[in-house]
Amino acid sequence: MIRKFKQLSREIVDTNVIFQYCKDQVELPDGKVEEYIACVHKGASAVVPVLPDGRILMVKQYRYAIDRETLEIPAGGRNSTDEPFEAAAKRELEEETGYTTDEELTHLITIATAIAYCNEIIEVYVAKNLRKTEQHLDPDEFIEIEPYEIADLVKMIREGRIQDSKTIASLMSYIAIIP
Repeated sequence: MIRKFKQLSREIVDTNVIFQYCKDQVELPDGKVEEYIACVHKGASAVVPVLPDGRILMVKQYRYAIDRETLEIPAGGRNSTDEPFEAAAKRELEEETGYTTDEELTHLITIATAIAYCNEIIEVYVAKNLRKTEQHLDPDEFIEIEPYEIADLVKMIREGRIQDSKTIASLMSYIAIIP
């Protein structure tokens, strides 16, 4: 059995709206002490929004870090660690797509996005019985929405046109539960 590492100290190097950047002194199972870097995240939520005809509502946006446009499911960070994941999912759904639902969301999967250096968890939900409202984009968001057939999305994943890990994991998980 692999033994747990023991955190001896933590220095918060930087804090921003997305995460805290920390340097930790860690005792390894063999007693050696090493420095580890950790990004501490509030957690995030994502939604697979299913229209009445079965198509999936997707968001298209430019992502600065990879310098290109992406096709993704709606998602975003929780406002605080106290915000329920489902509430964040409903908020992001309406903010990014201009759709909401009065129904409870169905939990689909939990994703740990970058386990080597970050504790971010994304809780993914399925939203059905959507009704149109209006987008409430953040000032730095420029998003287009478009519905897609699930078969077309799978083809785009296989062709490498969709590379976002939360989107791939979520869509492939959703396919597994479609009746």
